Amino acid sequence: MPPRFMRTIRAAALAGMAVLASAGAGAQSAVLYGVVDVSATRVKPVGTDGRLLKLDSGEFQRSFIGFRGSEDLGGGLRGVFRLESYLRADVGGSGRDPVDAFWSREASAGLSGSFGTTVLGRTPTPLWLATTAFNAFGESVGFSPTVRQYFGGAMLGDTAWNNSIWYTNNARDPLRVVFSANVDETTATRSNGHNLGLSVAYITGPFAATLVAERIRNSAQPLPAGFERQTVWNLGAAYDFQFIRVYGQAGRIETESNADSTITSYQLGAAVPFGTSVILVAYGYQHFSSATKGTTNNIASVAYEYFFSKSTDIYIAATYEKLSFVSSGNSVAGGVRVKF
Repeated sequence: MPPRFMRTIRAAALAGMAVLASAGAGAQSAVLYGVVDVSATRVKPVGTDGRLLKLDSGEFQRSFIGFRGSEDLGGGLRGVFRLESYLRADVGGSGRDPVDAFWSREASAGLSGSFGTTVLGRTPTPLWLATTAFNAFGESVGFSPTVRQYFGGAMLGDTAWNNSIWYTNNARDPLRVVFSANVDETTATRSNGHNLGLSVAYITGPFAATLVAERIRNSAQPLPAGFERQTVWNLGAAYDFQFIRVYGQAGRIETESNADSTITSYQLGAAVPFGTSVILVAYGYQHFSSATKGTTNNIASVAYEYFFSKSTDIYIAATYEKLSFVSSGNSVAGGVRVKF
């Protein structure tokens, strides 16, 4: 195992032990939690003729480990922190890929009280939170049409922003607000500007709806030539009929660069619970247009989950994808997910 990776693991272990050790001190509390999701997958990528059998981690839900905690500061005020690292359980690695930062899912600290919660650090974007909440497949990178179409290349800002301030009001309020802003620390003279994101959600009884707006000016990801900004709008809604939960989203992404482009997206999905099982279905449509080309992407997914408990389930999932001008792709996976 590479020495750099061993040093990262040791540092994370020491941080985790320090967090757990502090749980019994004064009015502090800390929790270890996470998800391990592993599946066997047969996949035919879009635009290829070959098929591949592989063992995957995080196709149904990204595997991760996290530590969160708080300290009672009196008067209803609490100090809070959260550290979350993605995992690749199939190879025993950290991150979503070999170059991903260790705490890339979230790394933040701040204050919480009657005003809500405000934290600083690397924090999830309003669009990522809304996209995964108003979606039958949640944050599945393998089977959620919305996640695949938004965060598989269309979005330039990743699922979380570095160097950010993040705010949300109290979760018990029917009208929930999430605001995020970051700064570009590239250089003092070459900064592209700040990222800004805002989501407003109305949640009452079985109905929920959200509107998200983001402006992206900087990113840790590669940017197109002449990049100026990316503007994103997304509308989501869900309704729980008890025997079925339905989801819908519609969005638009406008990118200003040397080659301006516009992307429109639509998604419909449903979850049908029965006994200790649930059937998930979703369909996503996305159209990309620029001055030189236009392409359409269609993704349809279906899955069956069986829950042994609140923490452990097994699943079978399949997806079909069609992209303009190339051969279609598909994948089938069967796996197990354990939450802790």
